[in-house]
Amino acid sequence: MAPTELTLRPAAPAELPAVAELLIAARVAAYPSMPHGIHPPHEVREWVAGWDLATHAVWVAEAGSSIVGYARFDEVWLDDLYVDPAAQGAGVGSALLELVKAQRPAGFCLWVFESNAPARALYRARGLVELEFTDGSANEEKAPDLRMAWPGADPLAFYRGLIDDVDAQLGELLNRRAALTAVVQQVKGSTERDHEREREIALALARRAPALGEERLARIVHAIITESLDAVPPQES
Repeated sequence: MAPTELTLRPAAPAELPAVAELLIAARVAAYPSMPHGIHPPHEVREWVAGWDLATHAVWVAEAGSSIVGYARFDEVWLDDLYVDPAAQGAGVGSALLELVKAQRPAGFCLWVFESNAPARALYRARGLVELEFTDGSANEEKAPDLRMAWPGADPLAFYRGLIDDVDAQLGELLNRRAALTAVVQQVKGSTERDHEREREIALALARRAPALGEERLARIVHAIITESLDAVPPQES
């Protein structure tokens, strides 16, 4: 089968059961590149049957009368891209990925397991960039993963948009931390600093952000605590 023999089109609601069977088969065949899914087949079928096609686009790749792959995505994330094991190596995944790029010209992100070398190679070969690695604590399988991105037609605007999202989260977290610092000072009754605790905080952050390292993070922690203490209103006597 060549990519030219494929038909790419939006999925109909009645086709979601076939999509579910493809997903189940693809996940089984992908082991050990991908960890085993934690949900039994009946739960996967129920989940796929409940997809809202108004909030997520689901496109299928059809060869003849058979669905041989699908992609599911929203405005900013490519959530799924799976190919029937019997059709792998024939360009189905590439065709679906190019479709998503055409549908989302401003760019999008996706998560892929770190161990999934074939998928990572496919994405890199088609212009996607590996952004960040995690220990997998946030995914169901608890397996290390990484976020990849296709930056679209205007990469600078795309990456700045991602930074804006992170900065918004940082602002909320810094505000919460400053408020907690103020409460701690009330409990302690002083602004004396606990340098051992600050070192432990930097070590903990370094495990989550190894690219920055303990030394840089120690300086960041020191600055955050210094400014948070400076923002604590004077206590009434």
